[in-house]
This record gives sequence, structure tokens and C-alpha cells, in this order.
Amino acid sequence: MPIQLFLQHDDSFDPEDIAKLSAAFGAALGKLGLTDRRDPLTVEVAKLIIEFAKQGERDPERLCALAVQQLSK
Repeated sequence: MPIQLFLQHDDSFDPEDIAKLSAAFGAALGKLGLTDRRDPLTVEVAKLIIEFAKQGERDPERLCALAVQQLSK
């Protein structure tokens, strides 16, 4: 499931932001070893990345690190 599905009706992000969130999402899935996009954990990763982006973070590497860190707790 691509992160764009979660952003379809959310006008908080422009296309450049969405590209950054998508990059962070893909990187986080890779670091977590998630290959099945239907895994419920991928939904959690997407939600975390979107949440951190809404708080102002736009750097894909930082978004990835924050999501991975949060899920590692």
C-alpha cells in the first residue's frame, strides 16, 4: 500500500512534500524489513511518517529515522 493512499484527501502536503514522504516511507519499510505492503505494520509506518510531517519535519531521512525509532520502542 503506497503512502499516497493515506494522503488522497489531505491537502496538507504539496507534490514535493508527498515525494519526500514517499521516500521516507520506502526507506523505513526497508529498514524494518517490511516487504508485504498489506502488513498492518506498514499502515503504522505511514501514519507515523504523516504525523511527523504534519508536525513540520520534511527531511525524508529524518522522517524515516523517527518512524523506525518510534516503532522500535
